[in-house]
Amino acid sequence: MSLGELFWLFILFSALQPVLARRMLEAMRARKIIEIERRRRSRVILLVHRQETMSLLGFPLVRYIDVEDSEAVLRAIQLTERDLPIDLVLHTPGGLVLAASQIARALADHPGKVTVFVPHYAMSGGTLIALAADEIVMSRHAVLGPIDPQIRGLPAASLVRVLEQKPLAAIDDETLVLADIGERALDQVEALAKTLLSRHMAPERAAETAKLLARGTWTHDFPITAEAAKALGLPVSTDIPAEILQLMTLYPQPVRASGGVEYRPVPRGRDLA
Repeated sequence: MSLGELFWLFILFSALQPVLARRMLEAMRARKIIEIERRRRSRVILLVHRQETMSLLGFPLVRYIDVEDSEAVLRAIQLTERDLPIDLVLHTPGGLVLAASQIARALADHPGKVTVFVPHYAMSGGTLIALAADEIVMSRHAVLGPIDPQIRGLPAASLVRVLEQKPLAAIDDETLVLADIGERALDQVEALAKTLLSRHMAPERAAETAKLLARGTWTHDFPITAEAAKALGLPVSTDIPAEILQLMTLYPQPVRASGGVEYRPVPRGRDLA
């Protein structure tokens, strides 16, 4: 074989290697999901958002909950027998209220037990979805987040407070419109959260918790730990199965040119042998 032929074989292998690696990873995910479903006798659904890199240009794209996600999750729920438990693995920064609301309502309507697993974080719309679960299982240091809606990247609660702190004559028309939209968005999200929470707690407690989560009590990226979520009355436990964490390792972050964290991914004891 000539040097030129070897060169082109190398180019072909280099081009195919990412495709083969992705197919192998997908096969490993499928086997792990089947393993968990058989052991837990449930339907396993994953809503996992990682940074994704464009194949040609290499720019990172951050994924969020969108209508395509809601269509896929709703389809998975529809294909699930009514009395079969659903295990939803959530790893997301949030996303569209419409999409998150559709998923939450569909989960709440499912007659079988719904368990949401949060290995790392489920913020904003992810937390709204988690409120529909019969049980929320979090890793020890996993977090949820407030569900206060954002209008054009601004907290709806803050826009509404502008009306309370300044005379109307001093507020421009655009801000007035955004504040009006913000008030409606707050009411809608709070009402949905109250409906979801009322399934597992007294109406008064559900209303109080929904208001805390939806009305801008904290900044939008405030981390709500498992302990704090329990204090709010959410059905939270921290007994997350090892197989769920193993499944998450099959959804790796795309490799960057230089990472900030390095370690040998094996358990270690005190001996250095």
